[in-house]
Amino acid sequence: MKKLISSIIILGALILFTSFFFVEKSETQVEKSRFLSYEINPLQQELHFYWKNKNLSNYKSFQNLKSELEKQNKELVFAMNGGMYNKDLSPQGLYIENEEIKTRIDTSQSGYGNFYLQPNGIFYLTKKNKAVICTTKMFMGSKNIKYATQSGPMLVIDGKIHSKFREGSSNVHIRNGVGILPNGNLLFAISKEKTNFYDFAFFFKQHGCKNALYLDGFVSRVYLPSKNQHQLEGNFGVIIGEVKTSK
Repeated sequence: MKKLISSIIILGALILFTSFFFVEKSETQVEKSRFLSYEINPLQQELHFYWKNKNLSNYKSFQNLKSELEKQNKELVFAMNGGMYNKDLSPQGLYIENEEIKTRIDTSQSGYGNFYLQPNGIFYLTKKNKAVICTTKMFMGSKNIKYATQSGPMLVIDGKIHSKFREGSSNVHIRNGVGILPNGNLLFAISKEKTNFYDFAFFFKQHGCKNALYLDGFVSRVYLPSKNQHQLEGNFGVIIGEVKTSK
């Protein structure tokens, strides 16, 4: 009888453990499904920032950029809107393209909108294609910068979620952003459904990003054919795109 009771207890414990494991696994899968992400090694993949074409007209949409690149025998592999912009589609805050400063850095500590939710930050690539994300306050201007875009707020700062974000916040939108992984690669992400800042920041932190920057909100789009994302429409300022030479 004692052996039977012991066997029942052990069996019950195994069932409880197994059920817990599969529930946890299921929740993890659901969490991952809330965001679409794409990793880029900037040292091996060709990443560019775009705003205006050679005729000084805004690209505006991924479709316009894609068509222009095809004329140059290049393929658009990935595209995402790269920061906030003004009514005339000019970048809000610092924007550097091909080592040239197109718009100046905005160091204002107050203002309307997410851009001014301090600290905001800057995402840039050096001439050697090293990726950096830092707060605006920590940014040091350099002639060694090839591309830069300013946005805000920062999502993750030195491994910590922005202190002004609140878990369970009802402030939800489609959001996109970028973080730097422990291996130096870039992690771009966009939410598949409306999400708050805390959950979006937690996604980057969970992937080991010490620093991550919010790029924009409800206007956000992504073009990524490898993951069946063909959102070619849009009316953006800066566009971040990965390209490769067509065969």
